[in-house]
Amino acid sequence: MDMVIELGRRESLDVVIANDPDADRLGVAVPSGGAGEWRLLRGDEIGWLFADHILRHTTGSDRLVETTVVSSSLLGEMAVAHGVEYRETFTGFKWIADAAMRADGLRLVFAYEQALGYLVANRPLDKDGLAAAVLLAEIAGLAADEGTTIEGRLDSIAARFGRHVTAERSIKMDPSSGASLVRALLATPPRAIGGRNVVSVLDYPEANLVRLWLDEEGGRGVRLQIRPSGTEPKVKLYGEGVELPASELERLLRELADVAVSLV
Repeated sequence: MDMVIELGRRESLDVVIANDPDADRLGVAVPSGGAGEWRLLRGDEIGWLFADHILRHTTGSDRLVETTVVSSSLLGEMAVAHGVEYRETFTGFKWIADAAMRADGLRLVFAYEQALGYLVANRPLDKDGLAAAVLLAEIAGLAADEGTTIEGRLDSIAARFGRHVTAERSIKMDPSSGASLVRALLATPPRAIGGRNVVSVLDYPEANLVRLWLDEEGGRGVRLQIRPSGTEPKVKLYGEGVELPASELERLLRELADVAVSLV
């Protein structure tokens, strides 16, 4: 992405995209703020762009969209607004595919996970960075024709659903300690994180994940999640809030990390 962003800066492009070596993931960056500054889009932001485009350009009450438990909750809100079915699965596209194959009578039109994986076509029933790259180019082209930009599209989504803010953090830890940490957090959940009351604690044992909801304080609440990585010696933390400063969400994730580490 560093290389393609430099190309975009040099050529004054509207958007740059890149795939990973096996082309199953997609990265996107756009110019932002002037003076040669560029913005690397988060995986959820790219997912929102695809969902907005696909739901506006498809029809039918049999449509289905899916994402994973660690991805943004905004896709569910978009599904409700468009009158389509929504599924939240465990982390990994095998679960997305499984849910789609078991959804009798429903037609999967879009699925994604925040780790830059997107399914935007009927086949394959898996994340596909090449098909996603083509559709992202179409979205950028239509935006330009309509006198807006990728950032403009994101601002439009935020205007309709509230500005969703996401963040991630990780703690280096061996897998057995990570699993113990999650069990300890579930057994003795904190009453507050960073000065905000914990109002709900949900357990997803199949995903080895704990979800904490913090009090709303006049908004829609803050969602914090924690789980051990399935592939690396670390514990992963995920945060999401609406109309919440990114710095505040990062602070809450740090507080959760401190609480979690104190339990092991």
